[in-house]
Amino acid sequence: MSREGQAGQGRGERGARGERGRAPRPDAQDRRDAQGRTRNRGRSGAGRKYSAQAPSQRSRTADPARRVAFGVVRSVHAEDAYANLVLPARIRQARLDRRDAGFATELAYGTLRGLGLYDAILTRCVDRPLEQIDPPVLDALRLGAHQVLGMRVPAHAALDATVSLVRAEIGAGASGFVNAVLRRVAERPLDEWLADVAPADGGDAALAVRASHPVWIVRALRQALAAHRGTRHTADRDAELAALLEADNAPPVVNLVALPVAGGAEALAAALDDGAEPGPLAPDSALHSGGDAGRLPGVREGVLRVQDAGSQLTARALAQAPVPAAEGRAERWLDLCAGPGGKAALLAALAAERGATLVANEVAPHRGDLVRQALAAVPADAWTVRAGDGRTIADAPEAAPAFDRVLVDAPCTGLGALRRRPESRWRRTPADLAELTGLQAELLDAAVSVLAPGGVLAYVTCSPHVAETVVQVQDLVRRHPELELLDARTALDTVALDDLRLDEAEPAGAPEPADVVARTAQLWPHRHGTDAMFLALLRAPGA
Repeated sequence: MSREGQAGQGRGERGARGERGRAPRPDAQDRRDAQGRTRNRGRSGAGRKYSAQAPSQRSRTADPARRVAFGVVRSVHAEDAYANLVLPARIRQARLDRRDAGFATELAYGTLRGLGLYDAILTRCVDRPLEQIDPPVLDALRLGAHQVLGMRVPAHAALDATVSLVRAEIGAGASGFVNAVLRRVAERPLDEWLADVAPADGGDAALAVRASHPVWIVRALRQALAAHRGTRHTADRDAELAALLEADNAPPVVNLVALPVAGGAEALAAALDDGAEPGPLAPDSALHSGGDAGRLPGVREGVLRVQDAGSQLTARALAQAPVPAAEGRAERWLDLCAGPGGKAALLAALAAERGATLVANEVAPHRGDLVRQALAAVPADAWTVRAGDGRTIADAPEAAPAFDRVLVDAPCTGLGALRRRPESRWRRTPADLAELTGLQAELLDAAVSVLAPGGVLAYVTCSPHVAETVVQVQDLVRRHPELELLDARTALDTVALDDLRLDEAEPAGAPEPADVVARTAQLWPHRHGTDAMFLALLRAPGA
């Protein structure tokens, strides 16, 4: 039994025995009627009145939106689930309307984003280490703290609703503890709490608490902004880093893309009629903020897909890159790390338009099934799915002949998608980098080995970390000096609807052929409204 449950049980036993072990007063049983309702003394000598609810009914019902948010946070922490995968299913299961679905989304995502900050505040409000609190109770406290400090929910409503949630989902024993802790949280506004829990030196550690990011990620993003020449001066980098962290914590708008297949244009038009807005960056895209995108016509059929605009642009940049050696014949394309299939679906549809074919490779069989589902809307003769380790692609029958375009959307830390995957910032550690960068290098070498003469390789990561971006490309070029580094910035601008201003901090003139930083492209949430996608394009020597 939890400590909170033990405390509640103890209070119940004392109530049954009377105060400090004394026998109950003669009228103790008379305070309840036949239905168990209690009565109070009333005011100014008025007669006693019974409460409206029996104890078994009092404050035990939780509203569906909060129950959904609680279930999502529990799944993330107890089952290592991903919030963006769990939440839509729970919203549909609970049959939430648009308003309640929006509330549940903000409550779940906001709680997960703010975990570091809320834990620092809760530490000040309890008399034990947080790890000694039962995990479901701790998650309920985090949800309550976010409502009090991070949402427009009146404190009394947040407390009452959270206590009701605890009674319904955990049990009455912990409700008093949760109520007492959240009352302490509500005693001070967020600004006062920040002044209390954030280090006073104002450095990266303080910024990490205030922005609710692990400090190692704050430092990595600072380094990335400098490495990608995002700003010229240290003061500007400080301001831009703060803007980037703020963008990480802002609820993202759902991005849609219509595949260039039968029914895609009609599905996009229907989404626009439903209130979506045309996407400002990527062709055939839209921004949807009207609740569960899965309810839109075309999404279930797969012709309209949820996909970040940055992902759309990197896939289109590879498809658009010139491959003169392949002129006059049908091209062969490869997505080496295809799961779960977002970029593969767009690439396969673009390939089908041009008479090309795509091989989508995925190492995990269950993710291979997701790729097949994603590609189902594309004509079947334009694609195949292969299950296997991408590092051994050269030994696969599908690798002959070689490929004219290869996408390596490599496994990475995902630091560029923290706004969409709020739990990732707390799961990743610096130790993950060594394993991931090693895998990325092996996948890139495998991709080079199956590039046709004059073929183009796109290296994409959803991370701006220098070890996973410019350093990885520098190492690749050193290992394969025959590769030509193309201008990825121009390639992205060519397929974008608007000027991405990727070179605004660069010296005038064309970038040097060996300048990896100037010839690769980095998108940013705070500048472009996309995930922090990185793109490098490299061409194999011609025949």
